[in-house]
Amino acid sequence: MAETKTKPTEISVTEFLAKVEDPQKRADSHTLIAMMQRLTGEKPLMWGPSIIGFGSYHYKYASGHEGDSCVAGFSPRKAEFSIYISPNDTEQRTELLARLGKHRMGKGCLYVKRLDGLDLKVLEQLVQHSIDEARTLYPARK
Repeated sequence: MAETKTKPTEISVTEFLAKVEDPQKRADSHTLIAMMQRLTGEKPLMWGPSIIGFGSYHYKYASGHEGDSCVAGFSPRKAEFSIYISPNDTEQRTELLARLGKHRMGKGCLYVKRLDGLDLKVLEQLVQHSIDEARTLYPARK
């Protein structure tokens, strides 16, 4: 089975963000870092070359595929932010997404251009919901 490329690296989050060209995207990234660090209680780490992640969990699917992922994370991509949230389509997630503001949703990825068009309290609830779900489904290993 192929090894996942998305894992913690030694890349500096500060150096990575310094290379983000758009000053608003850099500022929004710092807002997301502060939020996710507060919600997870974890410091930001680079996961792969472009994801800023917080905490980790180990997953194993019925298919046998397993790996590690960050509990919360995002990537300030050129076109838009990718904010990684639980792919489980719960009633709570659906209700929160309806109140969030301008976005589009993939399976487990929330795409937004900027934070200023969003209700940040709702975004925080979405991220917390996702963190809670990850920690419930994949408790920390002893």
